[in-house]
Amino acid sequence: MPEQKPWDETTGGGAISGAGAGGAMDLAMDEGTTLEKTPGGPEGTGPAGKPRSLWSDAWRDLRRNPVFIISGLVILFLVIISIWPSLIADQDPLNCDLAKAQEGSQPGHPFGFDGQGCDVYTRTVYGARTSVTVGVLSTLGVSLLGGVLGGLAGFFGRGWDAVLSRITDVFFGIPVVLGGLVFLSVVTSSTVWPVIGFIVLLGWPQIARIARGSVITAKQNDYVQAARALGASNPRMMLRHILPNAVAPVIVVATIALGTYISLEATLSYLGVGLKPPAVSWGIDISAASQYVRNAPHMLLWPAGALAVTVLAFIMLGDAVRDALDPKLR
Repeated sequence: MPEQKPWDETTGGGAISGAGAGGAMDLAMDEGTTLEKTPGGPEGTGPAGKPRSLWSDAWRDLRRNPVFIISGLVILFLVIISIWPSLIADQDPLNCDLAKAQEGSQPGHPFGFDGQGCDVYTRTVYGARTSVTVGVLSTLGVSLLGGVLGGLAGFFGRGWDAVLSRITDVFFGIPVVLGGLVFLSVVTSSTVWPVIGFIVLLGWPQIARIARGSVITAKQNDYVQAARALGASNPRMMLRHILPNAVAPVIVVATIALGTYISLEATLSYLGVGLKPPAVSWGIDISAASQYVRNAPHMLLWPAGALAVTVLAFIMLGDAVRDALDPKLR
């Protein structure tokens, strides 16, 4: 048997090594091509393997949540009839006929008539405009005022934080209903603006505390400290680095509170200090129907049912948004 020379081993080993390197390079190229063609990466990544953000994850979860879909459809319907109530109600809510007072359902009047002979169905449809308007505008005002004050207190701390904490303690000590009776009893306007102003006045401390805590948590992250070390200004850090990561809890609380503001408006109107006739409101109709509940329960049933469904829809929406935006629940 011929003796094998060292150069044969070297040559053979080099050939094998070269083949292995070439195969590894080909495999790497194939894998790279496959990754480029893959529309979605592994769990936690989006298209082309890019990491998903909190908002994209939240939207994906919301689209799969039946609670969000149902409540969203109900709220969408309420918004549409609030903007265009004539789409499903072709009568005037202030057109009343005392001869038909407290009468039940009739053709063309499915909900019957109230104590003044007004069509309950039409007033229930038009009452959605008032409730949605008060709820949305109050939520926007509370979120802006409370979010700005709480964010500034959480970011700057020290004197800002101390002053805000004492002010919020004072406002938290004011009973909402009692404050409404005192504040709105001197207002003679029948528009929604005094009610919205009162809700914003007493509602901002809750949002301010949530925003303060979120900002304090967000500003301790490494990327904020790095931006500060690189010389980023306070407005840039607030708007670019802290706000996007601190706004989620505020959105959740504001969404849930929207339903509470709608019920608060109805409560104040029921007590006679909120909206006043000739304004059309579910609270006004519930207050007027309470004395006829034995003889004509339909007068109370429909506006109270509409109010309950509306508040429940917004609370369910807020719960779904909270579950989607809370990383601890993932």
